[in-house]
Amino acid sequence: MSEHLLQPVPSNIFKEPLDVCFIDEVMSAKLQLLSQSPDRVMRAYLQHHARRLFAAPELTDEGFVATVTSEVPAQGAVDQAAARLADAKRPLLVVGSQALVQAGQAAAVAEAIGRLNVPVYLSGMARGLLGAAHPLHRRHQRRKALKEADVVILAGVPSDFRLDYGRHVRRSACLVSANRSKVDLKRNRKPDVGILADAGLFLRALAGSVAAGTHERWRDWHVALESRDAEREAEIDATAARDSGYVNPVSLCRHIDAELPDDSVIVADGGDFVGTASYIVKPRGPLSWLDPGAFGTLGCGAGFALGASLCRPGSEVWMLFGDGSVGYSLAEFDTFARHGIPVIAVVGNDAGWTQIAREQVKILRDDVGTVLERSNYHEVVSALGGHGVLLQKPDQVVSGLREARQAARTGKPVLVNAWLDKTDFREGSLSM
Repeated sequence: MSEHLLQPVPSNIFKEPLDVCFIDEVMSAKLQLLSQSPDRVMRAYLQHHARRLFAAPELTDEGFVATVTSEVPAQGAVDQAAARLADAKRPLLVVGSQALVQAGQAAAVAEAIGRLNVPVYLSGMARGLLGAAHPLHRRHQRRKALKEADVVILAGVPSDFRLDYGRHVRRSACLVSANRSKVDLKRNRKPDVGILADAGLFLRALAGSVAAGTHERWRDWHVALESRDAEREAEIDATAARDSGYVNPVSLCRHIDAELPDDSVIVADGGDFVGTASYIVKPRGPLSWLDPGAFGTLGCGAGFALGASLCRPGSEVWMLFGDGSVGYSLAEFDTFARHGIPVIAVVGNDAGWTQIAREQVKILRDDVGTVLERSNYHEVVSALGGHGVLLQKPDQVVSGLREARQAARTGKPVLVNAWLDKTDFREGSLSM
């Protein structure tokens, strides 16, 4: 270590060491540090950083909550969108998480969608906005519907990889997009009508600007999409009926959906199994689906579940894990047990990072790094003071899920370790 690293730094080298950032302090000190050696600059920075970390509480800045403003859509832009919608024959609405930034307005946003009477797909944390069985809510074949639609409204949904960077919407269609971000509004695919505003406020304004009776000509379009959904549901039922040894993941998701009470909250933290669940498990209401978001930040599940349980203590909180993602949260069952947080976790244990393996094996013809063991996660949770359930056969599913709910009613956290069969159900799909 250089000898001058041990020399003290003059106390007056920073003017306001606790009130401004390091770079600003350097500039405000008339660039004093620029004349020093690199070692001295680094030492000064580290000492300043340490002082901020261990400063007396009375000297630190008080915390604050930033005020987030919700930009109101310009009436002219809303009128343009309403005019395009009035001329549409096959309109489609896609609503994303951003439309619920004002969480307290969820019911008003849902009511506005109902008045618009446009077929709607819900993504991200907008899932559940219309309840479990709303007649406007479409769940399947979104890509095909986007290709057929002549007017597509993106409400808080960017044209990112989930929409193939805007290519899912055909070029001849009119694209209407409302987004709080000026960058995301035009990224990848510039909309024909762009509204820089809160997506929820836009939907409410649009519903108030569309003339009554506009939607009558859309009846055949509604019927076509509804029929397509029914066909897909029949295919899912047929897939769920297959039995090849371990637990069928599609059947498991059907049974989970059947067990969910109306006041439940679903936390999704995983890849392939969670993607399957997103097609099948229906959130019962708005603000009742939490997931890792577009970037797939695995490991958020336990924290989300803890927050949801404390905010809504009367609700059943279900966590859906893959066997890859559960590794990030397993130790938190100690927290749940110690504090009497009765979450119910279901691990789709198919012994692999399956969402990665699907493409990797296809492209590289090698499963290296994607194979896992069918670990005894349920035993770990039991050892931490919770309740573990092992499901290895299809005939154990119904009784196992009911056992989990019963154990949770006693105040214990529960983990259901479901050994899954492999499935091609989601081949080539993105469900985020």
